[in-house]
Amino acid sequence: MARLRSGTGGTLVLDAEGLIKLSKGDLRALSRAKKAHARDATVVTAATTLAEVLRGGPRDAPVYQALRKVKVISIHAEQARNAGKLLGQTGLSGHRCALDALLAAVALAQPRPVILLTSDTEDMTRLTEEPDRPQRERIAVVRI
Repeated sequence: MARLRSGTGGTLVLDAEGLIKLSKGDLRALSRAKKAHARDATVVTAATTLAEVLRGGPRDAPVYQALRKVKVISIHAEQARNAGKLLGQTGLSGHRCALDALLAAVALAQPRPVILLTSDTEDMTRLTEEPDRPQRERIAVVRI
């Protein structure tokens, strides 16, 4: 089980499934978020993730409640370019992969150590791979 390593700080990154599970009170997601907050780590997601989970109705209330403790990272041109590069490097394509690549670009820019909670560990591992970085500093991709 990946966990934030010794010291304080770091980042917990949530994909759409991670945010949904957190909003529904999933015990694993809640535990990860509580541990992150206790260590002064930041819990983040990409603004594009909101488009995946919000639908503009009363069912969004639990997500908005969860977002009170999650920092939403805006996507700007540099991150979009980085996401495109990630897609090119990995050979992934399509709308779903573009959203994953945007989240990966956000994750790669966060203070270390980074844990990425995702339902798609295969693609996210490929998108966040950093072979030139020491193993202990790489993003830990964890299935939620």
